Amino acid sequence: MDENTSEAVADQPDFTKDVKEMVADHAPRRFAVVLVHGDQVDAEIFAWGIALEVGSYMTTVDGKRQYSMTSADGALKYAPRRPDLTPQLVWADAETPE
Repeated sequence: MDENTSEAVADQPDFTKDVKEMVADHAPRRFAVVLVHGDQVDAEIFAWGIALEVGSYMTTVDGKRQYSMTSADGALKYAPRRPDLTPQLVWADAETPE
């Protein structure tokens, strides 16, 4: 898009409103995989992720590992497994996806 086209689009408030609504409607949902220690003694975030309409992606908080999954529910299988840890999927956004 050249500068003139960009200015022309910016001058169209209805178009800009429609684009913003489109982006809001299709924005990925954010989630975290939280590790709960013991009997809810403490918790830590293991990874952050986004759920798209077709698939989900997650990266550990240290950035060393990235995962691609068919859904956010699959994120829990990548969490560490220890008797004193319980992984939980926590949605960062107000609503959970359908």
